[in-house]
Amino acid sequence: MENKETIVMSVGGSLIVPDQIDTNFLISLKKLITEETANHGRRFIIIAGGGRTARRYQDAAATVSELTAEDIDWLGLYATRLNGQLLRTIFYDLAYRIMITNPDEVMDVPKRERLIIAAGYRPGASTDLRAVQIATLTKARKVINLSNTDYVYTADPNKDPQAEPIKEIDWSSFRKLIPSDWDPGLSSPFDPVAAKEAEKRGIEVAAINGKKMDSLRDYLNDIPFIGTRIKPNSEK
Repeated sequence: MENKETIVMSVGGSLIVPDQIDTNFLISLKKLITEETANHGRRFIIIAGGGRTARRYQDAAATVSELTAEDIDWLGLYATRLNGQLLRTIFYDLAYRIMITNPDEVMDVPKRERLIIAAGYRPGASTDLRAVQIATLTKARKVINLSNTDYVYTADPNKDPQAEPIKEIDWSSFRKLIPSDWDPGLSSPFDPVAAKEAEKRGIEVAAINGKKMDSLRDYLNDIPFIGTRIKPNSEK
């Protein structure tokens, strides 16, 4: 079947390895991707995050030695590559045989490939930015950001009891809620640099809880979903 639509998806490391590797999540993800590629002709590009694996290595290294931001970032990057290799392996019968790191490499993958696995590239940016860059190169208009929360909130709900869930917001308003600069240890629903680039490119981002595959399926099929839609500023 011809690939009719390209979907770029950033899968948070908190879903892949919340503590131990979450095989139930991986089984659910594989089932959904297999169904969507076979039944709807969609092409997926999945980029893996580092999550707790990255933080454990970063914290351990920082305990022993004084690190530069670049040192910390490299540890996080290699965690994304480990998680990415895990995804490529479980999708052995569907995924393109090589995991990509440089976003430009996506242009070398044959169009017939229905699933591409990607991971972090170089220090100075998160996998969120790489997802937006890949979407730009492939002319994908939507990026899905899978995490372990249902929505983006007006503030960190773990710190602010007044934080409220956001169902829909434009980039201009969203960027006022997050820091302006990227940092390897930053906790933000979407990388500030990636947010700026997505706004510039007119790309929509949907933040969805990866534990709720029905919500992801609803979004893919233009059905109201549980999650946050961050839309281009020009949309009403």
